Amino acid sequence: MIRFFSLAISALALCSAPLAAQDIVITGATLAKGDGSDPITNATVVVRNGRVVAAGSDVIAPAGVPVLDGTDSWVTPGLFASITNLGLVDVDAVSGSNDVAAGDSPFSAALDVAPAINPAAQDFGYSRAGGVTRASVTPTAGSSIFAGQGAVIDLGSDYDAVTRPRAFQFVEMGERGARLAGGSRTSVYALLLNALREAGQYGDDAQLRTAGRNGSVDTGDDLPLDSRLLGRAEREGDVLLTRFDAAALVPVVRGDQKLYVAVHRANDILSVLGLRDAFPDLDLVLIGATEGWLVADRIAAAGVPVITGALIDLPESFERLAATQSNVGRMVDAGVTVAIGGYESSGDHPRNLPQQAGNMVALNNVPGATGLSWGEAFAAITSIPATIGGMDGRAGVLAPGAHGDLVIWDGDPLEVGSAPVRVFIDGVEQPLDNHQTRLRERYRSLDESQLPPAYRR
Repeated sequence: MIRFFSLAISALALCSAPLAAQDIVITGATLAKGDGSDPITNATVVVRNGRVVAAGSDVIAPAGVPVLDGTDSWVTPGLFASITNLGLVDVDAVSGSNDVAAGDSPFSAALDVAPAINPAAQDFGYSRAGGVTRASVTPTAGSSIFAGQGAVIDLGSDYDAVTRPRAFQFVEMGERGARLAGGSRTSVYALLLNALREAGQYGDDAQLRTAGRNGSVDTGDDLPLDSRLLGRAEREGDVLLTRFDAAALVPVVRGDQKLYVAVHRANDILSVLGLRDAFPDLDLVLIGATEGWLVADRIAAAGVPVITGALIDLPESFERLAATQSNVGRMVDAGVTVAIGGYESSGDHPRNLPQQAGNMVALNNVPGATGLSWGEAFAAITSIPATIGGMDGRAGVLAPGAHGDLVIWDGDPLEVGSAPVRVFIDGVEQPLDNHQTRLRERYRSLDESQLPPAYRR
């Protein structure tokens, strides 16, 4: 078992700045690299200056670096959770602590979750204790089919959570999109096509300029998008989007920002893939794709990745009549890149991703069903979502040059009885205490001597 050594980490408060990275060597562990390969026994992992240096069975531990004995333990990259609301909500039912959707906002595509993400939210600590080290944070559509711009974060115990702001734009299609657009899919596609057209014209024809820091006119190419949006630009009179929303969609049309599209029905998926006929630079990601297995060959040919939940098999709506537990496995077999995310799945909290992935492995034992191998399933919650999130080779994998995000487990991470015992992000060990563990300790030996008589046994 792991022999623990103490670290001066506050378990109750976030650090105002990231702690210094440690040099770490873990030996004798079962290693899962996260790249789709099978686990390796008696392996060694080396992390220096916050980055992975080496990981494998033939790695020699460098001299002078603290060594952790990983015997009887597993070491893996940190989990990468896709489609989460981490940092946007503390209590769902309390509007003051819930920034997931902005139904009354005059803006839609321009909404940006990055400034609202709160690393002190309870779910941060809870997810981190479950082995989640990075995640994509996704807004929810309010009054428009455009939910806004999501971000990629790390779950380190500091206030520097956002690592990639404006990583993607999220749009609702299908049945929910139809309701938001006026009651019909015809309106959804008209709104989306018009919005992309306006953004294309805005980006090509307008001069997105802003005053430079020295008073000169600056094109803004070296400034953040939110600064460039403030520039003066004339537009045609026949427009539906605000200037701010149209400018926010310019990177989508140019392929500089991914477009996450929530869609389920097979023919709706094909319609989304067809958007590239008019806008060939779109960098699409399908979200949900419950009937994706029916058109998996077309998705694979288009090279569009999918983020979906595992074992969604209830035909709960007309757009999901062909739902099957084998959806993920069949898409993977067809060559589709599939990440398992917290999307409308039973127990969809990010820390439950290993259970979802483990279920995909167990599905292979069901006659007629199609599941995933162990390596495929684990990659679906580590390296694949990291790649979709724009961190290919830098997160979700234990390979040279990757972030030093690693988790030490007391057993097979895809078994529900296993749990993380240590978590590192960028080579810094993280506190695992959270609201739930504090409640557990509080009530484990509660002093009942001061309770009113009615509460006494």
